Amino acid sequence: MKQYKNVFVFNHPLIKHKIAILRDKNTGMKEFRELIEEITTVMTYESMGDVELIPVEVETPLEVTTQYKVPEESIAIVPILRAGLGMVNGVHKVFPTAKVGHIGMYRNEETLEPQPYYCKLPDGIENKTVFLVDPMLATGGSACDALAVLKKRGCKKIKFMAIIAAPEGVEKVAAAHPDVPVYISTLDRGLNEHGYILPGLGDAGDRLYGTK
Repeated sequence: MKQYKNVFVFNHPLIKHKIAILRDKNTGMKEFRELIEEITTVMTYESMGDVELIPVEVETPLEVTTQYKVPEESIAIVPILRAGLGMVNGVHKVFPTAKVGHIGMYRNEETLEPQPYYCKLPDGIENKTVFLVDPMLATGGSACDALAVLKKRGCKKIKFMAIIAAPEGVEKVAAAHPDVPVYISTLDRGLNEHGYILPGLGDAGDRLYGTK
């Protein structure tokens, strides 16, 4: 795969451990959901090295000191429905007051192209750092379209996070949106003829919510 400056693949041993359990077809829905949240939390910490901080005065038991905090209301989370919902709580563990928007897309099983069906975003999202989240980055179509929606709303600080990604999807997103950092925990081998990631973990939405 071509190297892109805006693509970051994590090599965290804790994530590798959890990914191994996540892939297992015998991992149940409850544990699968918890693993998605836990991996997302680690990814959120790892991806926020450039977060904006503001100085604040804090009074310790001994003196007043200047410290630095992330500004309130500066973070938003936008999951790509439906599987992206499984990552929201993972980001909320780091930023519990973050507002949440939703972008709904489904994949046409014949063309493999994304079909939008819903979009609702928080007021003022154009002034926030936005985490666009989806557990699986396969063809990259949904991610590219969702990023275009956010940019159309005026968003300038966007971070895209996916847990499992195929090279085809990474290349498509990185090339189409070079200004957006793309964070993935694991880069898999590629896609099969049906557009599913190999070795992957199956359908993340089905495994999160117990559907077929």
